[in-house]
Amino acid sequence: MLTDIDAWVLDLDNTLYPADSALAAQVTHGILSSVAEFYGTDVVGARQIQAELVAQYGTSLRGAMTTRDIDPHEFLSFERRIDYSVLSPNPALAAALSALPGRRFVYTNGSEYHAEQALRQLGLTACFDGIFDILAGDLIPKPYEESLDAFLTRFTVDPGRAAMFDDLPVNLEVPRARGMATVLVGGPPAAGDRAPYQQVGVRQWQVWDLPAFLHSLTAPAVNPSTM
Repeated sequence: MLTDIDAWVLDLDNTLYPADSALAAQVTHGILSSVAEFYGTDVVGARQIQAELVAQYGTSLRGAMTTRDIDPHEFLSFERRIDYSVLSPNPALAAALSALPGRRFVYTNGSEYHAEQALRQLGLTACFDGIFDILAGDLIPKPYEESLDAFLTRFTVDPGRAAMFDDLPVNLEVPRARGMATVLVGGPPAAGDRAPYQQVGVRQWQVWDLPAFLHSLTAPAVNPSTM
């Protein structure tokens, strides 16, 4: 399966490391702190505002820039205070990524700095050929078409020969419409289902064990359930 893919496009947060990671908690806290500071509210108020910004503008950053004319670098300054050492190297994921044919990219609504620090701690830096962050997309985030178009153009990616991995179903809708294979990472499994992944449609998968799924693409004779 996916033998025609030569571009592998992976989200960072909650995809290359799990949503229950201490890093994810720090990112959430940092975003809420920025919202609270720029909107002059407390954490409770920041949660409500942040949810409204994401719903209307796609990301807190884009919403804050639109409604408060905030400098994006100021908003993202919390990343410089994050402790990335809470992440541990993932050699199984590194090996599985490195074995994939073609090019591999990180496509994130975060910053390149954030991606670089996380990849370094995960031991995945050498696995990727490029990073496309929110700034490279002119602050237009996933899931907007303009963001995907900018990514495809920058790295000369043929969507019909690419696979997109993300933890949010909404971020896979435009890639799927453009002909990309799509992989939802995480989410609730079917009742009683302990499989590491399952195919849910034509060129569509849901994955709970990303290294096992990637390994199956390059070593299909191996039963992932025994890994």
